[in-house]
Amino acid sequence: MLHLAVLHSRKLCVYSVSGSLGNVEHGTQYQIKLMYEHNLQRTACNMTYGSFGGVKGRDLICIQSMDGMLMVFEQESYAFGRFLPGSLLPGPLAYSSRTDSFITVSSCRQVESYKYQVLAFATDADKRQETEQQKLGSGKRLVVDWTLNIGEQALDICIVSFNQSASSVFVLGERNFFCLKDNGQIRFMKKLDCSPSCFLPYCSVSEGTINTLIGNHNNMLHVYQDVTLKWATQLPHIPVAVRVGCLHDLKGVIVTLSDDGHLQCSYLGTDPSLFQAPKVESRELNYDELDVELKELQKIIKDVNKSQGVWPMTEREDDLKVSAVVSPNFDSVSQSTDVEVGADLVPSVTVKVTLQNRVTLQKIRLSVYVQPPLVLTCDQFTFEFMAPEMTRTVGFSVYLKGSYLPSELEGNAVVSYSRPTGIPRVSQCKFRLPLKLICLPGQPSKTASHKLTIDTNKSPVSLLSLFPGFANQSEDDQVNVMGFRFLGGSRVTLLASKTSQRYRIQSEQFEDLWLITNELIIRLQEYFEKQGIKDFACSFSGSMPLQEYFELIDHHFERIYFDLVSYLMLLKLGLKEVNKIPSFFSNHVSVLHTCTEKLRINGEKLEELLSERAVQFRAIQRRLLTRFKDKTPAPLQHLDTLLDGTYKQVISLADAVEENQDNLFQSFTRLKSATHLVILLIGLWQKLSADQIAILEAAFLPLQQDTQELGWEETVDAAISHLLKTCLSKSSKEQALNLSSQLSIPKDTSRLKKHITLLCDRLAKGGRLCLSTDAAAPQTMVMPGGCATIPESDLEERSVEQDSTELFTNHKHLIVETPIAEVSPLQGVSE
Repeated sequence: MLHLAVLHSRKLCVYSVSGSLGNVEHGTQYQIKLMYEHNLQRTACNMTYGSFGGVKGRDLICIQSMDGMLMVFEQESYAFGRFLPGSLLPGPLAYSSRTDSFITVSSCRQVESYKYQVLAFATDADKRQETEQQKLGSGKRLVVDWTLNIGEQALDICIVSFNQSASSVFVLGERNFFCLKDNGQIRFMKKLDCSPSCFLPYCSVSEGTINTLIGNHNNMLHVYQDVTLKWATQLPHIPVAVRVGCLHDLKGVIVTLSDDGHLQCSYLGTDPSLFQAPKVESRELNYDELDVELKELQKIIKDVNKSQGVWPMTEREDDLKVSAVVSPNFDSVSQSTDVEVGADLVPSVTVKVTLQNRVTLQKIRLSVYVQPPLVLTCDQFTFEFMAPEMTRTVGFSVYLKGSYLPSELEGNAVVSYSRPTGIPRVSQCKFRLPLKLICLPGQPSKTASHKLTIDTNKSPVSLLSLFPGFANQSEDDQVNVMGFRFLGGSRVTLLASKTSQRYRIQSEQFEDLWLITNELIIRLQEYFEKQGIKDFACSFSGSMPLQEYFELIDHHFERIYFDLVSYLMLLKLGLKEVNKIPSFFSNHVSVLHTCTEKLRINGEKLEELLSERAVQFRAIQRRLLTRFKDKTPAPLQHLDTLLDGTYKQVISLADAVEENQDNLFQSFTRLKSATHLVILLIGLWQKLSADQIAILEAAFLPLQQDTQELGWEETVDAAISHLLKTCLSKSSKEQALNLSSQLSIPKDTSRLKKHITLLCDRLAKGGRLCLSTDAAAPQTMVMPGGCATIPESDLEERSVEQDSTELFTNHKHLIVETPIAEVSPLQGVSE
């Protein structure tokens, strides 16, 4: 009969298992009854069982002790005990019925096989020391049958025999698993990538092969067919034992046991169907009642969609409330490190984010983002569990690290979490950093290259009340003039008119106007809201500064690859000395401009060259290693010199990639600031709504960062072309044009600048931005004063460009530097 043997450290117990049918839904109940037990004199390590010596009808048990002694039990009686020769630490133990032998792995890191007959007839091992009779030859000495050195400790041994012809001995090592024949010869072995924890060989569907389940300490379970990996799956725990069974008529169930006692039944492949629907009595359907019920359900669904929308937003927001508070004062000790601002002392300000949850939440992850070069002392926070009605507060500091300005002073805190039902959710909260974090009071400037004038419908407000922290002590009487000096070094001057309702912002850099202009409008709105005035509005009536904006676009477009081209030319000509670089630039300026267009088309040239140098470096290393290993010395043939030169080129190329990416990012940040300013001015100029401004921001600022694969120019050009083709289209002819589905690097920025000019022109003549399906209909734009419509022909378009040049540029500059005749006309938006 089938019994259960349980090995304890000092006891062996054998139980009988009996089952009885249960009367409740739990099913069959099993009970175990102790049949007999053995109290062990030595601490046990492991055991195995089998028909030792070919005995029929019963199994014998062999126990290995911690000091290397094999103890054989035959049911209730103790048979004999033998010490394994040279045993230091016990290893895994298995019994092979085909060869009637015990197989183990000794502390010498070799697989050893001992015949049962040899063990039975060997000298009794009541004492570990050899007796005088054994030394003189009285009694048979224990001799190993065969050994195999595997060079590592073993975790487990399993002997499988799926047919009568052959059996295999599987040994799981610390880094490999081996398949051996009965005589100890290696059939195959497999090197493992991860540290294993358990294994199980089982029968394969392919003839002549064996499948093996191997669990490792990376919570993975691998399925091998001989030495080929067939499947890999993730487990929630590290398995210490694995078996394959059949549960509820479901074959191939994988049962794993974790080190903390968790038992898991898993399966591979698709979900099995364990439910069998009971048979029901068939009845005739009443279709009239079904139609009435269907109409009622459709009405309920329609009412819910009208009142609440698709998602219950209120419930999701009530799960977790996120709030952020920015400290009004700087940190007493600045947290800024490794700043690149210069001689100015860089301050830091503390921001505290508070999480308040209503229900139980799991896997909470808080991520905070600010616009570079602003950095955070810590931007990631993780909470594994939050009980209901719990409040968590985290704090971090923000400071300016780079020498240029951020495109925004707004930060964002995003929290991702899982509800008790397992549904993932996301909540976010925005916070605004103070202007004084990146700006100091400065001396006002009377002259500047770039000026903007903002009109309002209310009397001017004293700048001292709008910007109380930026008042210059030496000029308290000048309440209508204020100077700002950014930590990067640039200066901005703000003037309030004494007679009119206007404010002027001026600076030497066009992109520096954005932060002060935006801060001025926000503070004016907050000031009049506190006064109870709700009809305050700002406007912009000057000429759109498109020429200055286009200069920044050209600078960004050329800056992307100017560093790339120059460095490539240096590598091609082999210039390594620093003092030769200025003369090189002066002598090869024409060559650089010629190559710029070619390398602009292939923007990944620098990465490709770095990859080539890395391949060359590894090839030289292999050659040198072959030379050094050769027994007959051979000349190196300057391979060491070539290796050193290639190494320097790889390092220089990597530095060039980092420097080029940093320059590109700085240029893109300045372009984003100028783009924000242009969007703001267009909104004030045409009095656009918040939805229309959001469409403009999505079109002009689609990317968070610029890359070699996808650039700002081609992305914005495609977005503006889509707007011109849809909501700002003039006729069905433009709507029928198809835009290219693939974005490619443009040769220049003339097409992008032309589309931006055309966008402003159509907005000026009544066009409105929207994303609804009705926007595709042709619009008839009628403006006071009899403005002409957008032309379709070549000659008409040229006249419009000339008119828009007068409208959108300063009096001293033109929009396009090249003559109109040299630029191909815009024949439809798709060009």
